[in-house]
Amino acid sequence: MIFCSVLSRRTDAGFSKETPEAPDFFVDLNLDQIIDAITVGKDEYNLKPFFHTSLNDVDEILYRQEVMRDLENRPINEAIETFAQKMQTMRQHIALENKLHYARQKERWFLDAVEIYCDAVQSLARDISVLEVKSRGLVSFCTYLAGYAASEGFSSLLAQTKKLQADLPSVQYCTLVSAGRVRVRKYESEIDYSAEVERTFEKFNQGAVKDYLTKFRNGSDMNHVEAQVLDLVARLHPEIFQDLDDYCARNAGYLDETVAAFDREVQFYISYLDFIAGVKRVGLQFCYPSVSDIRKEVSCSEGFDLALARKLAAEDSSPVCNDFCLNGRERIFIVSGPNQGGKTTFARAFGQMHYLASLGCPVQGREVRLLLFDKLFTHFEKEEDIRNLRGKLEDDLVRIHRILREATSNSVIIMNEIFNSTTLKDAIFLGKKVMERIIQLDLVCICVTFIDELSTMSDKTVSMVSTVDPGNPAVRTYKVVRKRADGLSYAISLAEKYRLTYDFLRERILS
Repeated sequence: MIFCSVLSRRTDAGFSKETPEAPDFFVDLNLDQIIDAITVGKDEYNLKPFFHTSLNDVDEILYRQEVMRDLENRPINEAIETFAQKMQTMRQHIALENKLHYARQKERWFLDAVEIYCDAVQSLARDISVLEVKSRGLVSFCTYLAGYAASEGFSSLLAQTKKLQADLPSVQYCTLVSAGRVRVRKYESEIDYSAEVERTFEKFNQGAVKDYLTKFRNGSDMNHVEAQVLDLVARLHPEIFQDLDDYCARNAGYLDETVAAFDREVQFYISYLDFIAGVKRVGLQFCYPSVSDIRKEVSCSEGFDLALARKLAAEDSSPVCNDFCLNGRERIFIVSGPNQGGKTTFARAFGQMHYLASLGCPVQGREVRLLLFDKLFTHFEKEEDIRNLRGKLEDDLVRIHRILREATSNSVIIMNEIFNSTTLKDAIFLGKKVMERIIQLDLVCICVTFIDELSTMSDKTVSMVSTVDPGNPAVRTYKVVRKRADGLSYAISLAEKYRLTYDFLRERILS
């Protein structure tokens, strides 16, 4: 088995594993907040490009799901986390070495960095070989790592490193300071009087006294005197220091590209699992979704908005969970109901699930079945942009026209409160025209709207309504259920929007 990447089973050069810029729909779906939270503290790995790139192959998604399942196994996770920590320490040594000024000191830091790297490789190869790894990605990496650790090149690097680490401590010398001059000569087994001096003066110790000791710098860099002393020591032991010079020149490219790539790529999985662990803590569930690029019958039980869940989990609270399903010829959710009732949150959760599933990640819910889309589009209400010289309605039309021009039958569209800036009559007319095109394309769509007529346009449309407390319509339950659109809900929504409710009218009359 040829190992290429823990993120992809493919080896063709045309495969791109990362996209620098976030997709356009990230902000609408609050995916930007989710990815920021997942990657916080992981800047050195530059993980966001991995989360910006969705997959379009079902087997690629299964490949990642397998790795994610393996990493949910604590011993496997801990072995890789230990490896990652050592690799991080190695990079810190290299970063410090690059900041130092004196060549011989830089060489010692380089030697220590390589020693840490060798230990990281050996330890991971040993530890993971006895664990029950099942995924194709980790199995092939383990095979590669075992071969690399046993290779002549790595064995030679390890032997050289160990030899130098043993030779350098054997270097001994004497420093003679007199009349502003510093001399360095070989150590000739002189007696160390330090202990004897301390014993002699110990009897004069009378408790706490003023400390006259000089405080030395704790910085890593040497000063010019120390550097010159080290140069003189190197002249006294030319063989060892020549070996160190040759070692550094010969092993400048010691870091194996595949091992380095794995160290970065595996953080995609670890960071995501760490993130959802904080959400699971409040009792919310995640699952590995069933994904198809053919079947459009999508469903979810106990789903929720992940961005909202993250915020509430920090307060030891959790969001209301909702279910949805499209069966047979059904393709479109028409979501209606009162303002602030959870409709937009429901739509965002729908989009988040589809996108995270396309990355090969577990998604929010107990049992989920989703479409592997070719393109995902969102159309959310936006403020007018003076730079494009378009009014709000015109801007809505331009954006939805672009979406419908680019969408295919395998796309997913999420629309939220479109055409709110025009009259009800025009909104109904435009909404129906847009929906006719979506029905014709036979794509999966969710549309949050106050236009109840859209819910009965076709056998492909399904009406979903955000509900209120039966005893008090002002109290939102945030449950979105499958039922016929309720005209009262729309009336309340419109009255609130145009400040025509009893409370608003009373306030205006009294003022």
